[in-house]
Amino acid sequence: MSDQPAPLSGPDFTRGVPANTVTDRPTLGHAFGEPVLLTRVDGVACAVGAVCTHYGAPLIEGRHEAGTVRCAWHHACFSLRTGHALRPPALFDLPRYRVDERDGLVFVGERAEAAPRRATPKRRPGSVVIVGAGAAGNAAAETLRHEGYDGPVTMVDPDPGAPCDRPNLSKDYLAGNAQPEWIPLHGAEFYAEQNITLRRARATAFDPAARTVALDDGGMLRYDALILATGAEPIRLALPNEGTPVHVLRTLADSDAIIAAAGEARRVVVLGASFIGLEAAASLRARGLEVHVAAPEARPMERVLGPQLGDFIRALHEEHGVHFHLGRSARAFGRRAVLLDDGTSVAADFVVAGVGVRPATALAETAGLALDRGILVNEYLETSAPAVFAAGDLARWPDPHSGAAIRVEHWVVAERQGQTAARNALGARERFDAVPFFWSQHYDVSINYVGHAERWDEIRVEGDPAARDCTVRYVDGGRVVAVATIFRDGESLDVEAAMERAAQAAMPIA
Repeated sequence: MSDQPAPLSGPDFTRGVPANTVTDRPTLGHAFGEPVLLTRVDGVACAVGAVCTHYGAPLIEGRHEAGTVRCAWHHACFSLRTGHALRPPALFDLPRYRVDERDGLVFVGERAEAAPRRATPKRRPGSVVIVGAGAAGNAAAETLRHEGYDGPVTMVDPDPGAPCDRPNLSKDYLAGNAQPEWIPLHGAEFYAEQNITLRRARATAFDPAARTVALDDGGMLRYDALILATGAEPIRLALPNEGTPVHVLRTLADSDAIIAAAGEARRVVVLGASFIGLEAAASLRARGLEVHVAAPEARPMERVLGPQLGDFIRALHEEHGVHFHLGRSARAFGRRAVLLDDGTSVAADFVVAGVGVRPATALAETAGLALDRGILVNEYLETSAPAVFAAGDLARWPDPHSGAAIRVEHWVVAERQGQTAARNALGARERFDAVPFFWSQHYDVSINYVGHAERWDEIRVEGDPAARDCTVRYVDGGRVVAVATIFRDGESLDVEAAMERAAQAAMPIA
């Protein structure tokens, strides 16, 4: 998100452009001081906003096909006819504009009213309860309304900061580059307008037979459809501590606590060299702290991204002054210090522990749901209990692209699963077949990753990571199962589209 207006370029559509130049491929221009995309969908001229409503990316750089546009930065998708946000991470629709075609010219007029979605659910449960107000829970609640459901919707979550833009908590918000008002996914007025009840309580148990959810405030909710979206919980280290503050990073309150600690500190030790740990390290360097990263692996992020990108990420952070202690684990916390397992003591005014998360399955365990390092669901995100769905970090689903049952801790995946779970709660019988996607930001470098590779036997690197220009393909059994890119956003979109078209991601991709 940004408060800066998008720059204007191209023709002024209010003055008209030749009708024969308006095709199914969007043209960038402007109208009334706003950037606009003008195109044809099924032969009809349409005009919508040209800036992604997620983080402000120029949509003209995205992928345009079948009346839609996909954002090049984070793969949100919009309708070019209606402006509707079709897929996360974008939550807000694009503005749309009046279009008039006459005398061989196409003119763009002022903004038009939002296009109605006109959805009619196949089934109308008496009530829907969503446990969790993170990415999956919020997307599920929104989708229920978008799909025309007008019955009671209740989101249950004790976190007063949810729903919020969690990826930002370790990136720009922690670095001090994002305004606090950008962080909530919606204001309270949105949920009131949509008649979505946000219950600030913790669900302690649910009964699949009685279809009730018990809350820690003594309340009891009845449901006809239940969506479990409790996400994951950060691992907290149970180590001896003589006085060093230790923080985890999951919620808005966690990020605010780290920001407060950083304001009074000079040195920080980050435990963990995966996404949260290194994004936090980059953000704290932006605040001027001396940052040390300790982790048991030999390379940062090697398990997910391989040695080539692992070496690049280490070098990138070292260029920005981060000190690494790799092959090391914390043994204890001293007085403003971290004691490592090789006897080294690293001074620290505070610690950020980014050593991983565990799926929050306690509620599912009380109800006897089928579990396997997460909640097992089928292709419709249904659990082993009737009318109970699971979405997000805690769900393990049969992935049609890899052919395996996988659980993925990615924001966009959670949002897209929330959409599918909501539609299926309304009887859609929609298979979840979205290709996993995530991005990770380190200083001015963003890494986009499409697919899912828990293992590989070959890594093919095209270009040079050090030059901030590369494509990395992860190959298992001769088949590409995931692709990471640096500053090749168009290629990342093409890979996603190719994987969607393929019966499996393992099909050869040139």
